[in-house]
Amino acid sequence: MDRTVFISLPHFTPSQNSSDTHLASPVSFPLLRSLTRTHHRALPATVRYMRSPSSACPSTGLAGPAGVGDDDFAFYYSFFQDAAAASPLALDETLAAAMPNSRRRKRGGADDAAAAPNQDDGPERKRSIAKIITSLAAEGHADSTGAADASRRELALLESNADSKSQAMMDYYAKMEGSFDAEADSEAAARSVRSRLSASAAASAVAAVEEAAATNPATASASPPRAGHHQRRLWVKDRSQAWWDRCNSPDFPEADFRRAFRMGRETFDMICDALGAAVAKEDTMLRAAIPVRQRVAVCIWRLATGEPLRLVSKRFGLGISTCHKLVLEVCGAIKSVLMPRFLQWPDEAAAATFKDGFERSFGVPGVIGAMYTTHIPIIAPKISVAAYFNRRHTERNQKTSYSITLQGVVGPDRAFTDVCIGWPGSMPDDQVLEKSMLHQRAAAGMMHDACLVGGASYPLNDWVLVPYTHQNLTWTQHAFNEKIGDIRNVAVDAFARLKTRWACLQKRTEVKLQDLPVVLGACCVLHNICEMRREELEPETPFPLVDDDTTPENPVRSETAKQARDSIAHNLLHRGFAGTTFF
Repeated sequence: MDRTVFISLPHFTPSQNSSDTHLASPVSFPLLRSLTRTHHRALPATVRYMRSPSSACPSTGLAGPAGVGDDDFAFYYSFFQDAAAASPLALDETLAAAMPNSRRRKRGGADDAAAAPNQDDGPERKRSIAKIITSLAAEGHADSTGAADASRRELALLESNADSKSQAMMDYYAKMEGSFDAEADSEAAARSVRSRLSASAAASAVAAVEEAAATNPATASASPPRAGHHQRRLWVKDRSQAWWDRCNSPDFPEADFRRAFRMGRETFDMICDALGAAVAKEDTMLRAAIPVRQRVAVCIWRLATGEPLRLVSKRFGLGISTCHKLVLEVCGAIKSVLMPRFLQWPDEAAAATFKDGFERSFGVPGVIGAMYTTHIPIIAPKISVAAYFNRRHTERNQKTSYSITLQGVVGPDRAFTDVCIGWPGSMPDDQVLEKSMLHQRAAAGMMHDACLVGGASYPLNDWVLVPYTHQNLTWTQHAFNEKIGDIRNVAVDAFARLKTRWACLQKRTEVKLQDLPVVLGACCVLHNICEMRREELEPETPFPLVDDDTTPENPVRSETAKQARDSIAHNLLHRGFAGTTFF
């Protein structure tokens, strides 16, 4: 159903007889919609409707002739008001174009009469509409430009605020850092002043003691230990050295001394005399130096017992760090001073003596030593953990084990003539042999007419003699393996005595991995000294070795060596040196 409203334009006041019926004329609601869609971009407007009180629609709640309320058509009133102000004729044409055809025909006569005088105003109307559109576009452009300027100003303000805040924060941090640096400098200066005052006070105290001793010799001779003890109390914690004083006294029993240090007093004195120049320290104004005998005793007791540094510190009345430092210093001195004297490769005369001794005892000619490789347990290193992992010990003990290797060559007197220390525990024995100095010596031709006896974990070559490892051995081969095993037991017994005498090799120690080869080398040198001086070993039961033999990938490296081994086995059987164990 068509809804009709009456539009009143207040800019004009037509009379009842006026022909300008377009100023107050009924307009349908669809017409208003079409007019709004046509002109809403150019002419914002509001519409006021003329309605009578009797035209309300109770069913819809709308007012006016068509049931439309005041608020619903406020927009259209302003629209036509502004349009009429701009050009009443243009509004009339727009209304006529939007009306239905029937109403347009009814109004045709009156409109033609009213429009005839105004037909010549077409260009003016177009120019007025163009001006209105241009002004509206200019206002829209000005509004957008103003909004953009406002946003840029706001952004600039935010950036300036952020820069000012960051600069203030940086200034605050700089001031704080400067204050901290000033406090640290002042504390360092105060510490320096205190240290200088303490040093001057100690120097004056020492000078006063010396002056008193010079003026009164009797008093000085009666109490020099008291003065020295008072001087050291300023710098060193007072610890008891009663145990070491008792061991160092001449009245201490020899058996107890041997049990504590794994050697007699004479051997201990010989080592102290040899190392005196290398480990001795001078007294200073602040403290008295630790004597050479106490330094050597700390190292040997630590190696012999394997006790932790905490117990070593209590035994000798020294600090834990001092004991650790003494152990490394004395081991280094043993390696540099005593190793060239007591652990060296045999010369021609000594090699001939070794050959005669092995052949006389076991019937195998040309042997100058027995070779064996043992593993020393270590704490898991921080780098290359997999390289030091000992798989065989882990599988046997059901406990994760890490180790380094100790390869040694032993003469007939059970003393070491060559050692190779420090390769990772995951390496098999044949690879350790290839990387040792012994292999380089053999490659240089220094093993001519001599050989070493090893176990099945070593390969057979021109200078290493090993037992037969294949199945279905003959009587000759069984007899040869027994003799080779007897010679190899010389090295096994030497390593067992080494670990029994120096208990630090039986378990993981507190020594770092890079310092462990020096400690192990010192143990081998001290072992040689004790064996050469016929030191008794207590306890008499040797430490059992649990090293597993492995078979190399290529057990035979030389056909000449294979033929020489067969010849030696034949001679042993037919010369009566094979024994009767197999038979």
